[in-house]
Amino acid sequence: MKANDKTKKIISTFSSFFIFFLLAAFVTTCCIMLFISTLQASVGREFTQAEITLAAKITMLNVILLSVGMAILDYVRRKLTVERPVKRIAEATQKMMDGDFSVRIPKTARFGADDSFNAIIDCINAMAAELSGVETLRTDFIANVSHEMKTPLSVMQNYGTLLGKEGVTEAERMEYARLITDASRRLSDMMTNILKLNRLENQQIYPKAERYDLGEQLCECLLQFESVWESREIEIETEIEEGVFISADKELLSLVWNNLFSNAFKFTENGGRVSLSLCAEGAHAVVRVKDTGCGMSPEIGAHIFEKFYQGDTSRATQGNGLGLALVKRVVDIMQGEIGVESTVGVGTVFTVRIGREENALEENP
Repeated sequence: MKANDKTKKIISTFSSFFIFFLLAAFVTTCCIMLFISTLQASVGREFTQAEITLAAKITMLNVILLSVGMAILDYVRRKLTVERPVKRIAEATQKMMDGDFSVRIPKTARFGADDSFNAIIDCINAMAAELSGVETLRTDFIANVSHEMKTPLSVMQNYGTLLGKEGVTEAERMEYARLITDASRRLSDMMTNILKLNRLENQQIYPKAERYDLGEQLCECLLQFESVWESREIEIETEIEEGVFISADKELLSLVWNNLFSNAFKFTENGGRVSLSLCAEGAHAVVRVKDTGCGMSPEIGAHIFEKFYQGDTSRATQGNGLGLALVKRVVDIMQGEIGVESTVGVGTVFTVRIGREENALEENP
């Protein structure tokens, strides 16, 4: 403890004693004077100066003893009910400032203590738990980003080195250049998705709602993958109900459909089938994207909306594990719901529910 703090503590202790001394002296003097006055009237005689002097000395001694006792009790009370919890809180917050978010503050005893400290302690413990979760996510995020960046950078480095060697044929040069381009495109896509996800999570993107036909948007997004399903002979099935209008951010929702379609085609083998359906169910527009791909186990399905999670590592080079995290965040912003049903070896169905306009079916502009 610093010398300045010790001086302040000594002054505070003597101040408390002096306050109690004055209070005890005043109360005791008043009581004694009233007692002597009443006693003289009762016994019918005046007390001598010597008797009064003796009584005053005894009273002063009692006042001093009472003041000391009250000051000690007050010091102990403040030590147990004020200084101890304040010290715990200060030590805990200092540890949090140093990066230790595992710290938790025990509650103070309710007897003789101000329960306000427990309210503060509850808030600090809750904050520490929240910061601990955020720190874990941040650490995992950095580790995952570093890992995901390392792969395409290694590919570009390796094939760039091969391009510089003598005796490389034209076919090999074209193949190496293609692989470098693919790796750089993957790296660029990952950076773009990270920025989008960061802006969504920090609410830097504000949805701009507009009324539009959801079926038309789904068809437009699906047609963007026409070259994919034609080259791989994937069968397309659509069942789109007409006149399903929603009021939402069209650009943000296009991220959802494009990612779901991309996943469906990525995991569907050549000659397989991808299905798209849209229908109105009560106050919701329900979109289902189904594929006949490899499917996934319940263990994998429980994590697919987590950032950088990739259940099928054999297809890890085709994505970066951010697509479905983006989908989940956008659907949450739109106050919708997304679910997944999957069976290994059979396929996967993603279901998205978004609020629609109640009078949408009656209007068809």
